[in-house]
Formats: sequence, structure tokens, C-alpha cells
Amino acid sequence: MKPNLPAQLRQAVTGWDRLSRWERSELGRAVRRLGWSYGEIMELIPVPKGTLAYWCRDIRLPEQQVLDIASRTSSRRGVPRDTQRKRRAATELVRSSARLEVPTLVGDQLWLAGTVMYWAEGAKAKRQLDLANSDPRAHRLFIAWVRTHLNSDPIFVLHLHLHHGNDEPLAREFWKIALGLPDVQFHRTFIKPARTGHRKNHLAHGVLRVRVRRSTDAWFRVMGWIDGLADELAVSDEEGSGAILSPGR
Repeated sequence: MKPNLPAQLRQAVTGWDRLSRWERSELGRAVRRLGWSYGEIMELIPVPKGTLAYWCRDIRLPEQQVLDIASRTSSRRGVPRDTQRKRRAATELVRSSARLEVPTLVGDQLWLAGTVMYWAEGAKAKRQLDLANSDPRAHRLFIAWVRTHLNSDPIFVLHLHLHHGNDEPLAREFWKIALGLPDVQFHRTFIKPARTGHRKNHLAHGVLRVRVRRSTDAWFRVMGWIDGLADELAVSDEEGSGAILSPGR
């Protein structure tokens, strides 16, 4: 037997047609947390399985609820499958191994500067190496760091963020020359419309985002470096010595 549906949720089901998109997703998630299978939920509310699975993608049912679903349905329908287990284990290994590399890398000035810059400025949620900045020196450091420590032959893709009135062809040529990437590919430029925001300095060449293609594993490695560097800094803080920045470490 399915878990009981609380009165508040029954009322929401009755008023399905009046619910907003967000309220519908929250209703689906709430019923899922009770331990209902996807099929059982779809019999309750008119929602496609793909949409329901998307709503509930981060919900992990307790083992007993999983067993109860299997018992009720005599199948695996509605029982979540961990299809990414092997990939997740592989990336965690990359990250944990990289963390152990830090003590041997920390004396390398380029590695340290690039890792600290990425820690401060790089993309953390996209699972790809991606840095946005308006300073060509920062991007040259990023490119040298990637080539030296992550991928000797990376493919870079550039994305410009300009303001209304900026000269896009001139900005593209500037960045190609400044970064020494004459044949680099640019993705579609974002141009901020006029009279939005209060910024006076519109940066003649805009803000540039440099992304490294096919860099998921490299991103996990960098996240491991950041974890390890944080460990090193914590040790230095406790000792009060600042040893991580001392020459010859």
C-alpha cells in the first residue's frame, strides 16, 4: 500500500489546474519524498515521466522506501538507479589524487599562482575550466597554467561580454593579439543594452571568458588542488608561520 497522502497535498492535487509551475514541481517532489514511485505519482497528477524525474533528480529515497516500492510494484519501476556511479567514482579518484599532489607542487610559482587565481576567479559549478576577467594578464596566466600543468594542447574558446557601444570586431582582435591566440574560436558575444545598470566604465574591450573545451577531468583535478591547498593553508595558519609562501618550501 502506498504511503498516505496528507490532507494538504490532497488539496493541492485537487487544485492542480490553479497551481503555478513551481507549485506543481513542489507537489511532485513532496509526494516523491513520501516514498511513491514515479508511476504512482503519474496516476495522481498529470505530469510526464521525464518532467517528474527532472523535478526529483536530487531526491534519494531511504532504502526501506525503495524496498517498499519494489514490493508494491513487483518491478524496478520508480526505483532510482544510480547510473552515474562509475563516473562519479572515477572523478572522485581524480579529485582525491590531485589533493595528494599539492605538497609536491606548491613550490612551483606558476602552479601556485594559477591555482590561487582559479580558486578566486574560476568557475566552480560548471565542471569545466572557465575563467572570466577583464585583465589580459590574468588570462595569459590562466592559459600558461593550463598548458603547463593540465593539458599541453588545450582548445580554448572565448566569450565576450560587452556594453552597448563597444566595437565588437575591435575587441575580438584585441583579445586574439593580447592572448596570442590568432585562430581562436569566439562564441556568441553578450552585449549589455544601453541604460541598464549604473556602471560608468564600460571597458573598451569588455570582459572576456576563456573556457577550455573537454576539460571536465581537468576541472576535477583543479578542485582537488584547491582542496589540498586549503589543507596546506590551514596547517600554516595553525602554525602561524605562513610556510606555504616561504621560498624553498
